[in-house]
Amino acid sequence: MPTTPTASPWDALLEQGREDGRLAATGREKALPGHSAELPDDLHPALLEALGRAGVEQLWLHQAEAYEAARSGPVIVTTGTASGKSLSFNLPVLQTLAHDPRARALYLYPTKALAQDQARKLSALRAPFLRHAIYDGDTPREERRAIRSRSNLILTNPDMLHVGVLPNHRHWGDVLANLAWIVVDEAHVYRGVFGSHVANVLRRLRRIARAYGTEPRTMLTSATIANPSELAERLTGRRHTLVDNDGAPRHDRKIAMWNPPLLDEKLGTRGSPLSEAAELLAELVQGGARTICFLKSRRGVELVQRFTRDRLPDDLAERVAPYRAGYTSAQRREIERRLTEGDLLGVVATNALELGIDIGELDAAVCVTFPGTVASLRQMWGRAGRRGTGLALYVAGDDALDQFFCRHPGEFLERPVEAAILDHTSEEIHLAHLAAAAYELPLSGEDADVFGPEWERFARRLVSFGELRERGGRYLVRGEGYPAGKIALRSASADSVAIVEADGGEVIGTVEASRSHGAVHQGAAYLHMGAAYEVEELDLRARRALVRRFSGDWYTQPKKETETWIERVLEARAIGDIGLSFGEVSVTEQTVAFQKKRVSNHEVLDLVTLDLPEQTFSTQALWYELPEGVLGDFPMDLLLGSLHAAEHSQIAVLPLLAMCDRWDIGGLSTNYHAQTGKPTVFIYDGHPGGIGITRQGYERFEALVRDAIRLIAECPCEKGCPSCVQSPKCGNLNEPLAKNGARELLTRLDAA
Repeated sequence: MPTTPTASPWDALLEQGREDGRLAATGREKALPGHSAELPDDLHPALLEALGRAGVEQLWLHQAEAYEAARSGPVIVTTGTASGKSLSFNLPVLQTLAHDPRARALYLYPTKALAQDQARKLSALRAPFLRHAIYDGDTPREERRAIRSRSNLILTNPDMLHVGVLPNHRHWGDVLANLAWIVVDEAHVYRGVFGSHVANVLRRLRRIARAYGTEPRTMLTSATIANPSELAERLTGRRHTLVDNDGAPRHDRKIAMWNPPLLDEKLGTRGSPLSEAAELLAELVQGGARTICFLKSRRGVELVQRFTRDRLPDDLAERVAPYRAGYTSAQRREIERRLTEGDLLGVVATNALELGIDIGELDAAVCVTFPGTVASLRQMWGRAGRRGTGLALYVAGDDALDQFFCRHPGEFLERPVEAAILDHTSEEIHLAHLAAAAYELPLSGEDADVFGPEWERFARRLVSFGELRERGGRYLVRGEGYPAGKIALRSASADSVAIVEADGGEVIGTVEASRSHGAVHQGAAYLHMGAAYEVEELDLRARRALVRRFSGDWYTQPKKETETWIERVLEARAIGDIGLSFGEVSVTEQTVAFQKKRVSNHEVLDLVTLDLPEQTFSTQALWYELPEGVLGDFPMDLLLGSLHAAEHSQIAVLPLLAMCDRWDIGGLSTNYHAQTGKPTVFIYDGHPGGIGITRQGYERFEALVRDAIRLIAECPCEKGCPSCVQSPKCGNLNEPLAKNGARELLTRLDAA
């Protein structure tokens, strides 16, 4: 095993950052001692032997508490990264399997990599009573029947449970009739759209298990979040005992905030966070620090990996690899193996590696731009310092929230983790899953316990849509095919577009159909495995985008036109003379053009028009109307730019109030809306049906306004920049914007 370098490989790096002003702040997480407990004295002898082979001679306090709590009912365990949460659920589950040869257990993981990692750990136990297997999309079809018939612990994911297991439950009769445990690992991942889908899938699983005569116990694990008990209940429909007394030891960790240099104070232009990250990663790798670098986008992963390798000699460049969704299972397994064995010194990843997969002992974790939540950030940082003092480094972007945190590092470093938001009754999601449930077993009055008291109102809507039929109080599926196949858990759309390499005809990736107009339109730049591709054709009927490699230094940003229509007002209140509402809206978007921009400095190279159809979806929104009395003497020629900038600033700070990312939110501002007859600003959930994000904004609207004022007032730029009112996702390419007008409008809102 490698040893910790005697001198930290980042000392000189941080000192240089302090001298040139890029090091915005530093902090430290102190080392903590562990608090241990004895192994339970009632463990089955075969399990005790297996634990001994794995070197487990004692437990951490939370593991012992979880074992005791699991005796009496559902449990959620929430402790820090690398605290041994897996043993918290393995112990009670394996105890059951050791005593009852017929008992079965299901482990659910959000990623295939996590399931693979847990399978390796279970294999190391060599427990004679344990017959575990992975059952996911990579499992050969010829092996699946044997797994269903003999395996007593099956590791899978919500996607396979949803589309492979539940609709085919008759093939799973023996498993379901003996299902003793359901384990949901990394439960904090199940929030927003994905979480709302999974909450329905878990209810469908409970319902089917009950039909086979079982009431399996559930255990959930989560990274630290503000509402673990509420999350567990929202996901499963059951109350869970909370175990959060983390007894695991922790090495000390240096924390650093890194802000790219300000290149133009008037324009607010900063150096690229991707270039900064590549420089930092290259320096750390050259210093011998095993480092993981997290980015939000696939494109960012590919660029940072390429920039980093360009800075390193060939022998070290080969030891830096990218890791993201879209790779084949063989490619992922190979990267995981090289990481675990220490062959790789650097990996550039999306949040696919944020989660609890064991990738060996890392020295440093770099997070490029704010990942959307403090909970995610701390999960990423928890990767650093597994073999001694670690470095947790945050590289700010020019995004408004990143710069807000750089101006207030104390708020950033001490900020509490957020609450996870999901809504399993979000109409578009819930209707689809009720149809899927009706295919599995006809719906009836007995299902109120699982789906809630409103289930029949939703079922009647499905009857009106022609998807269900009612017979004697029971609701059955109408038509052919199975509804689960139409539901994509990780998006609002089940449709996807294949990305095909034009020369060889190879499918190199996929993109949701709802995102395809903006992501793979004709002329768009698409990155895959470090290579840049230009989209030659987007065939919407064939669900295919043809791409060809290119070597130019440019990327693309789509221009969209958006309209909103108020469908139903759910809540409303007045703030002085200002009308604030929350309700259901329909959003119509059309991608009409795109900009070509230079990668190095974001210079606009070209604007190209497009001819694509409109896309419409229904969602939740908050909106506020500005009457003449509030506008007063406000210059009308500045009104639209001021409303637009106010909308952007509020979207930028909404993640401070809700556990979401800016990309989960959309907006529209207009100086006249046909329904309100007034200047109106809409902020809406960016996912069909809505998931509760803008409800948080509605309920805490006054705080949303004050945070937006603060964001604008503190930014030193003259007319608006990416750090205050410009948005990287603006469909109007940030035109028009009036920073000072937005500040005045929001100040009037605050005073109302």
